[in-house]
Amino acid sequence: MVEGLLLGIDTCGPSGSVALARLTAGRVDILDQKELAGRSYSATLVAAVGELLAAAGATVRELGAMVVVSGPGSFTGVRVGLSTAKGLAEAAQTPVVAVSRLEVLAAKAGLASAAFDAHRHEVFLRVAAPGLEVRELLAGEAEVAAIREKLRLEQVPVPLRIAVCDEAAQALLKNIWNEAELVTIAAPTAADAIELCVPRVARGEFADVALLDGHYLRRSDAEIFGNPAGAQRG
Repeated sequence: MVEGLLLGIDTCGPSGSVALARLTAGRVDILDQKELAGRSYSATLVAAVGELLAAAGATVRELGAMVVVSGPGSFTGVRVGLSTAKGLAEAAQTPVVAVSRLEVLAAKAGLASAAFDAHRHEVFLRVAAPGLEVRELLAGEAEVAAIREKLRLEQVPVPLRIAVCDEAAQALLKNIWNEAELVTIAAPTAADAIELCVPRVARGEFADVALLDGHYLRRSDAEIFGNPAGAQRG
């Protein structure tokens, strides 16, 4: 079982964060967290990691594991976060857990479903309902309406509870999916990602760093909900 220091990296949202925690006997304590301004990740991320480690009197080689939020989100932000995590991991042979920002948001709210703004009148959406496989996709109004109808036909109990962390996602979902219960919480952070992934670290569920890539959602994912019109627009 991995114990010791855990580094968390999240650069997928409009603002980001890095966090340092200590894992002991399955218990995690967040030692510190630094916020990162949006559009500055390439210039500030490595320095912020260095500051966290220096404050703890530690080095990269003393990390037991890293947790990186691999998307969805800003393409540049996802790329910077993953590149940094992979570079640090390869240099120090540190294992890495990759996690979806949607899953972190949902878990922070104590829910299974979540959504946040993807711009251009779209949302990144995670749908988890009884009897259905968890799905994450990029969804505009047509896709959201198709998912809502799919769940109605499957007779999934309503209302579905969906965690949201921004006004744009809340407005789009409220307009199309008015029976869903939207639970508004603060945006997820690197510390939230660490806390969610402690069980995975303990079980050794690590990514292959050489194959690790961004969790980029494509509109074609909407095909799984039987929405040809939405798929053709991709």
